[in-house]
Amino acid sequence: MSTAAQTPTGPITGGIARPRRRVPFWDNARYACIVLVVLGHAIQRLTYDSSIAMALYLAFYAFHMPAFAIIAGYFSKSVPPTRKQMARVITDILVPYVIFELLWTLTKWLVEGQAEPNLTKPSWTLWFLLALGIFRLVLPYLALLRWPLVWSVLISVGAGYLSNVDSTFSLSRTLGFLPFFVLGWWLREHDLVNRFRLIDFRPWWLRAIAVLIFAADAFVAWTWVDLWESINLDKWFFYNDTYMDLGGDAWWSGGIRLLLIAIGLVLTAAFFVLIPRREQWWTKFGQYTMYVYLLHSFVLYPFRESGILRDAEPTWIWLPTVILLSVVIAVVLATRPVRWVFRPLIEPRARWLFSDPSLMSDTSRRDDPTGSRRSPER
Repeated sequence: MSTAAQTPTGPITGGIARPRRRVPFWDNARYACIVLVVLGHAIQRLTYDSSIAMALYLAFYAFHMPAFAIIAGYFSKSVPPTRKQMARVITDILVPYVIFELLWTLTKWLVEGQAEPNLTKPSWTLWFLLALGIFRLVLPYLALLRWPLVWSVLISVGAGYLSNVDSTFSLSRTLGFLPFFVLGWWLREHDLVNRFRLIDFRPWWLRAIAVLIFAADAFVAWTWVDLWESINLDKWFFYNDTYMDLGGDAWWSGGIRLLLIAIGLVLTAAFFVLIPRREQWWTKFGQYTMYVYLLHSFVLYPFRESGILRDAEPTWIWLPTVILLSVVIAVVLATRPVRWVFRPLIEPRARWLFSDPSLMSDTSRRDDPTGSRRSPER
């Protein structure tokens, strides 16, 4: 999973491999996803009192984490990991998970006066770290099977029927989002993006269709927002609860998740069509999405718990303000000074953990756990 956010293979001429060209599209897409993550968490408190905020929330919650999972899967490998890759899972995923769980425990104790330390129950956003680790673990086994995509969908849909598949080690959400991750890997495995020029092929009519898809997404979310609230559609998008807990106790409830997966794929495709292909001023931030992912929740925590955003009126002022602040937070948390301060927590070297120090011999350039190989700092 730590392959570069570049072309999947480097062409070889005369026995010499050319340097792999970095593709800005993937960094742009990764960063756009993390901005939506921050936005979703920021406006969540507004959704209790504002139908417009709820409609916006539903409109992009239908696809932003599926898109993130597809990108992570695209830069994943299905071959058995080497010893160094296994060590990186520990240093890039497990150790930061433990560090931030302890930080959340301390934060809750200081602010709320109580805390229940439990490493098996990820706090707030930390579920995705465990999901990345589990995705890496199961992908080599799924890749051995015929129709791995079909199996991943069956696993996702079937998990919703099982009451013992819950948030412990984020298993429910991991299995729920598994088809998107496997799809990303499958696209890379069959080189479909390059063969069909899916990044470069952007005729005007395709972009127009993408805009119409999002217009329809917004229209449906807003027109029937009361219905969506009554059936807890936002919680269905979390892929976290069983169908029984969501009120869907019929035998066909899995069909709802199947429909949501299909909707997520359509919206993600439209999202990718609209992502810029060329380098932007913010493209480089796409290499550091894990910094934004792990730190933004601490920035938003005071607003989330204080109730400042409850009964925030008028919406036409507060909603645009929160959207703007979300973008600012996503930019600031990806900047070099923030990375310098928090690198020991988010990218711990942890050499002392390993019996073989050579496993951590090359730590000059770390990869983002979401799949981006970092370019050298300039």
